[in-house]
Amino acid sequence: MLLHRYSYCQPVLGNQTHLRLQRCFPDQSRPRVFAYKGTLHPIFSLVLVQHKSPSSPAKTSARPGARERKRNTCIRNCREVERESEGLLLSLSSSSSSFVSHSLVNSKKMVAIMVDNYILVTFFASLLGFVLHHILRHRTNKRKRNDHHEATSGFESENDCVRSSTNGECRPDGSESDVIIVGAGVAGAALAHTLGKDGRRVLVIERDLTEPDRIVGELLQPGGYLKLIELGLEDCVEEIDAQRVFGYALFKDGRNTRLTYPLEKFHSDVAGRSFHNGRFIQRMRQKAATLPNVRLEQGTVTSLLEENRTIKGVQYKTKTGQELRTYAPLTIVCDGCFSNLRRSLCNPKVEVRSCFVGLVLENCQLPCPNHGHVILGDPSPILFYPISSTEVRCLVDVPGQKVPSIANGEMANYLKTMVAPQIPPELHDAFVAAIDKGTIKTMPNRSMPAAPHPTPGALLMGDAFNMRHPLTGGGMTVALSDIVVLRDLLKPLRDLNDATSLCRYLESFYTLRKPVASTINTLAGALYKVFCASPDQARKEMREACFDYLSFGGVCSEGPVALLSGLNPRPLSLVLHFFAVAIYGVGRLLLPFPSPKRLWIGARLISSASGIIFPIIKAEGVRQMFFPTTVPAYYRSPPAK
Repeated sequence: MLLHRYSYCQPVLGNQTHLRLQRCFPDQSRPRVFAYKGTLHPIFSLVLVQHKSPSSPAKTSARPGARERKRNTCIRNCREVERESEGLLLSLSSSSSSFVSHSLVNSKKMVAIMVDNYILVTFFASLLGFVLHHILRHRTNKRKRNDHHEATSGFESENDCVRSSTNGECRPDGSESDVIIVGAGVAGAALAHTLGKDGRRVLVIERDLTEPDRIVGELLQPGGYLKLIELGLEDCVEEIDAQRVFGYALFKDGRNTRLTYPLEKFHSDVAGRSFHNGRFIQRMRQKAATLPNVRLEQGTVTSLLEENRTIKGVQYKTKTGQELRTYAPLTIVCDGCFSNLRRSLCNPKVEVRSCFVGLVLENCQLPCPNHGHVILGDPSPILFYPISSTEVRCLVDVPGQKVPSIANGEMANYLKTMVAPQIPPELHDAFVAAIDKGTIKTMPNRSMPAAPHPTPGALLMGDAFNMRHPLTGGGMTVALSDIVVLRDLLKPLRDLNDATSLCRYLESFYTLRKPVASTINTLAGALYKVFCASPDQARKEMREACFDYLSFGGVCSEGPVALLSGLNPRPLSLVLHFFAVAIYGVGRLLLPFPSPKRLWIGARLISSASGIIFPIIKAEGVRQMFFPTTVPAYYRSPPAK
């Protein structure tokens, strides 16, 4: 009997291996399968099959004798194959690897075996399928693990990275932005435009993107306007009916004096600007949104996402109430004076000394057009300045944290009986009409020195970081100056992903911002305390001396006004002018004839002046304020690329 081939098949049960010997007969046959339970060569798994002769009789031929003899021979050969197969199976148990070469050679009849020509192709195809299946299953499991990791911890793996379309830098997988800015007020909107213009991908999350209605942040000093020009945002004060401001007018006990900004060295367009705060902010938001890599989204940030003491991003709630998380190498918090995130990034010491009561006077003319007006009233200052061509803002400072109630009419009565008699006659009627109109708003006046603790991945800016009394209108000037400093620090950096190195590098920000910020902060706090009425005779003399000193003109007025306007932010100049006022006050007391009482008042005046300014300077930081070049962070170089 001639066996034509062995055919390959996979193992069926465990290590049970099948060996098939298949013979091709001219007619149909029913295979008889022999199974061997043992271990064969790992590549070959064969099934031995014996084909029985068909039970149906064959067709008669022309030579029936030859056909019958051939049929009987085939039957005998099949029985012999069966017996030899049983011996072959026994030999497989002892030497399966030499099955083909040894067993068939020792058989009584020569059996010709041809190995299937496709066995190697089938093997390698199966091997390739197994490898592909393993790779696909590995990728699927990895994707599931990443999804699970994101759902539980909210942080992506730092091994993968995506490529920025703007500057080509590599960042952690899942970082949707280069910078997240929390808040889109003056600081947040200006910062978004500035960083976006430098090629950063910026996401701004603001609680309310509608036009805000506030009674502060309406006067931009000339120093702040210069920073606005430096940032390319000067057109944001256009088309909002903003008014040019050239200085201040002081009123006290029927006397007045005019203080003009020293603008002779600047372009004719440089001056202060006063406007509706909401209109100004909306213009800045619109300009920031024109950049393709800046995205503004309305939502309330509920927390900072922290991992290993590094801020990775924020969690926020959309206006539809959906809780989302977003990630970036750097998160900048600019959510204003009521920030609920600052405690994670600084040691806030917020002080509320007074509240502003705001009114809008319509269709009235200021005594000194295009000037801010400060009335040194009792018990505290009253401010007037234009915010449009037909409107004048009035801010009445009420000492303490508790103000008279607006709802029951106490506030209206207080304004009419205590404040109105101190208002210049040109503004009296419009002031009373604004009270009767009933659109009275209040705002606490907060002061908070900058006291950050550097945190990798995050930074504080604006009123969330540093506040001063709004008497001098210096808040926006400080914020815009800080943005210029931060922009210059970040400009040489392409990669923001090394949070630790970036944090160490940005420590220089807190030193470089000090000349402008500390000067305006100190001046605002000191002037407010000097301008407030007091029963102390020494404080009264200091207040009177300050008014007279500023009225002298020349260097006595230009120096303080240059400090107040942000045009000459020099802390040492501030201290010199402040104590010059105190010394002038002592001289007024001692001339023409000193007396023990006046000497005592003069000594208390110097002591009072020291008690006003030195605590503010201490809070700002003496070394950073007066000797910034001695601070190591002042010379800190950018991290290596």
